[in-house]
Amino acid sequence: MPSADTHRAAVLGSPIVHSLSPVLHRAAYAELGLGDWSYDRFEVDEAALPGFIERLDPSWAGLSLTMPLKRAIIPLLDELSPTAASVEAVNTVVFTEDGRRVGDNTDIPGMIAALRERGVEKVESAAVLGAGATASSALAALAVICAGPVTAYVRSRERADEMRGWGRRLGVDVRVADWAEGSRALEAPLVIATTPAGTTDAVAAGVPQNPGILFDVLYEPWPTALASAWSARGGAVVGGLDLLVHQALLQVEQMTGRRPAPLAAMRRAGEAALAAR
Repeated sequence: MPSADTHRAAVLGSPIVHSLSPVLHRAAYAELGLGDWSYDRFEVDEAALPGFIERLDPSWAGLSLTMPLKRAIIPLLDELSPTAASVEAVNTVVFTEDGRRVGDNTDIPGMIAALRERGVEKVESAAVLGAGATASSALAALAVICAGPVTAYVRSRERADEMRGWGRRLGVDVRVADWAEGSRALEAPLVIATTPAGTTDAVAAGVPQNPGILFDVLYEPWPTALASAWSARGGAVVGGLDLLVHQALLQVEQMTGRRPAPLAAMRRAGEAALAAR
């Protein structure tokens, strides 16, 4: 923790105006009685990131990072956790008492925790829709909970090669299929949808009669067409707010040193903020 009387943290990214991170972190501070802590948001792109980091004073405890900064931050750090290194992506920076910058990735354990909260400890196989940065984090989470193969549904040969590469690096048996066959993904015991809003709408009509578990990483708009169709068939759905809350909880614990962070209060704050939009 910083030595200054006021402790600061914030989320950086571009665009950042709709980020729920301030709502979640401030709810945690209020519940923990941390009246001298503040959490803000700043519009920062890759070009502005080095200058922003250099201007921070000792009152800063940590940063949350969203796109497009999760890889851009790495050269500016003194240390990288094994979790962040495994996917070459950082969403959390903690500033130590001696001024060192330590990067971590709470998206991966956040995914695992969100699934475990719904009783998902192990699956025999899984499908991933998409192949971006979130998909690589999904593969890292599946390395822990999936005993068998993971089929990634992608749009290009380049993306297919990337997902195979991440699979080899993470120790996951990744098989690839064309995005046009995406409805086949819905037969898997666990489906993780990592694509932007509207992308999976076309496959929503293909939800099977007895679906397994859907983890849709979106939280706005919510529910997605796929999540609604999944629920209508009686399937279990884990949403993007679940992920957001669990990864933010881990950030609060790292930045403040207070454990456990208040999961219920953070979720209530997130739900209220989304309902008000």
